[in-house]
Amino acid sequence: MAVLQDDLTFLKDALPFWSSLDKHAQEKLAAAVTRRSYRKGELLHQGRECLGVMVLRSGQVRTFLVSQSGKEVTLYRSFERDVCLFSASCVLHNITFEVNIEAQEDTVVFLIPPLLWKELSKTSLAVADYANQLMASQFSEVMWTVEQILFMSFDKRLAIFLLEQSSIEESDRLKMTQETIAKHMGSAREVVTRMLRYFQNEGIVRLFRGGIEILDRPRLEEIAAFT
Repeated sequence: MAVLQDDLTFLKDALPFWSSLDKHAQEKLAAAVTRRSYRKGELLHQGRECLGVMVLRSGQVRTFLVSQSGKEVTLYRSFERDVCLFSASCVLHNITFEVNIEAQEDTVVFLIPPLLWKELSKTSLAVADYANQLMASQFSEVMWTVEQILFMSFDKRLAIFLLEQSSIEESDRLKMTQETIAKHMGSAREVVTRMLRYFQNEGIVRLFRGGIEILDRPRLEEIAAFT
């Protein structure tokens, strides 16, 4: 689906390099961008597909890896106005791992065709600079995830995740199942359940059907910071 005028206004504001493009490049980009809608739980991107550079119009997505045994781990999550390069892996040099992108809510995205993005990156210093900054930022998030998995105790990782989710939902009452948490963290559901029960016994959280309520935020922050 082609973009509408309101969508074009959004893109101009979301892409910081837009004003640096000449009129011809702006018109070419506006004509090439497509709009797609996805339902919660639907895969936007799988493996080595090359959909194009993704700009979130609304909703939330997660970029994740799947192991040979089927275990998932979330690399990072993206929200409205975020731009994802991994959905256009064919234009990224030396990227050999496969990623998947899933809608966490009903989501609308804009897709910039990979060949056009590659062309703009070659002809516009502003686009090339933005792409480099974006890639550095997203790899930094990936490395933060790897650091947590390799070097942090699980109670600290879980505390960090619960605090991040609380910030996302803007609430201490989190509507997220233990199975979903396990997928995000690359862990077994039983491990998540065991640690959450420990947190509950300590009065830090309260478990309810389909979610978790944070009762003692200072204690959770203490675990996230110092454990």
